[in-house]
Amino acid sequence: MRRAATVFASLAALALLPAAAPVPAPRVGVASFERLPQPLPLPYHAGSAKAAVAQARTRAIKSHKRLLIDLGGNWCLDCRLLAGVMELPQMRPFVAKHFEVVTVDVGRFDQNLDIPAHYGIKDRLKGVPAVLIVDPRSDKLLNAGRETALADARSLTPQALADWLAGWAA
Repeated sequence: MRRAATVFASLAALALLPAAAPVPAPRVGVASFERLPQPLPLPYHAGSAKAAVAQARTRAIKSHKRLLIDLGGNWCLDCRLLAGVMELPQMRPFVAKHFEVVTVDVGRFDQNLDIPAHYGIKDRLKGVPAVLIVDPRSDKLLNAGRETALADARSLTPQALADWLAGWAA
């Protein structure tokens, strides 16, 4: 039964990927979220994020990486699970190679909403983490319609999260 759940979670994550994943994900070696290092990261910080996003976009342009804007809050388990997977020793170099990451605290869906609005998300976020994958040169949202694909990250596996991220790597 547990294997069936793992297979289902992996298939669900694959359905959220772009048509072709050009970069293979590293093998994370952590089969379940219970095996992530504890405590889970607290990656979100209160305050205006507009300057942080602009600086990350500038760095992404210079380094030829994609911009990954992680919208969430420290109160959100799914957000912290995503952060925990991105901090794994197998994932940290992969993420650093392919993405310029900036975290944006959206509070209880009442802060920094100008960031998703800039990328055409005018309605309330359907969940967090909402991950915006942006081409920094054109400032175009690449994963439109799939930005909340990880809002129920706990239903996936750590490897499925890694695979999803790899699907958007440049």
